[in-house]
Amino acid sequence: MIVSVRKWMERLRFLILFLALTYFLVQILGLFSDWITPVDRYREPHGKAVKVFHQNTIIDMENDSFTDQLKLFFWYGE
Repeated sequence: MIVSVRKWMERLRFLILFLALTYFLVQILGLFSDWITPVDRYREPHGKAVKVFHQNTIIDMENDSFTDQLKLFFWYGE
């Protein structure tokens, strides 16, 4: 069995180059993602925008029937 050192060095060089470029691409995409993502997604809107979701609503699940709870489970997906 003949082992070519030149071929293994080319493969190693390709692997190192591939891993380095992959690492840099992931870092660039991470920076781009941080740049696009808003700092506070749940802040009050400004201008003419209206916030339509109220987190302070309390649903009384104690008195609901099992079918009502099951409907809410499938409706919200939680």
